[in-house]
Amino acid sequence: MPNLKSIRDRIQSVKNTKKITQAMRLVAAAKVRRAQEQVIATRPFADRLAQVFYGLQTRLRFEEANLPLLRKRDVKTVGLLVISGDRGLCAAYNSNVIRRAENRAKELKAEGLNYRYILVGRKATQYFQRREQPIEATYTGLEQIPTAAEASQIADALLALFLSEAVDKVELVYTRFVSLISSRPVIQTLLPLDPQGLEDADDEIFRLTTRGGQFEVTREKVTPTQPQAFPTDMIFEQDPLQILDALLPLYLNNQLLRALQESSASELAARMTAMSSASDNAAQLIGTLTLTYNKARQAAITQEILEVVGGAEALK
Repeated sequence: MPNLKSIRDRIQSVKNTKKITQAMRLVAAAKVRRAQEQVIATRPFADRLAQVFYGLQTRLRFEEANLPLLRKRDVKTVGLLVISGDRGLCAAYNSNVIRRAENRAKELKAEGLNYRYILVGRKATQYFQRREQPIEATYTGLEQIPTAAEASQIADALLALFLSEAVDKVELVYTRFVSLISSRPVIQTLLPLDPQGLEDADDEIFRLTTRGGQFEVTREKVTPTQPQAFPTDMIFEQDPLQILDALLPLYLNNQLLRALQESSASELAARMTAMSSASDNAAQLIGTLTLTYNKARQAAITQEILEVVGGAEALK
């Protein structure tokens, strides 16, 4: 016969676990809201930067601009910037982006190219350090909601590696936010910058809302930035090439900040989903244990009744 006390203790333990998972789910939801507010707040700067690039395009051709960040050279070593999380309990978020980075490293090795990792997040750092992979730099302990200062710090390190020719190309491996239940590891070339990539493509803003007591994500299409050519009589105090050379690092910072924001949103959404599933599983387990407890209790009561009846019969 099952021990009633052990079943009661296990039910209480599962209830406590459920409270923790529900609290973690709500905390992740609050942070997703903060992440989306930050994305919206940084968008005007990105839009204005794109407009300036459009204006400069009317004065010069990017393809003919002899600038270090636009210059392509023979690739011998590729820097892989991998963005992961510092914490677990977020389903397959970390393992998916790490696997994507590993596969890309194998592709580069098959092509006869060298590679070096620049790692963001404790999970990726620990994984590749244990396997003694070539690591150029690591960044851990970043804010859960990425900041422009953190993106600038990483971008400066990438620029130093690229300009010193320690690496000939920098590829970014991060997780693109799709929905609360879906994210996709992708690879994007950061350096050298592609002039065609400076154009602002169709985009959308995600917003975490609630409906009927359940979280859901709504999407809002963003109108592409309209080209605004500078007046033909505008006089630049500096050469347009010098202005472009100063703006390209800002564009790189903006691209990196956006990747950090999407990775953070993907991690938080994965944690929300994982904690929601854990809460549902806990509720199901509590129901199963309660049913087992009631059956065991009923069996104990029946046994006691039978013993009393048996004792009474023996006294007759």
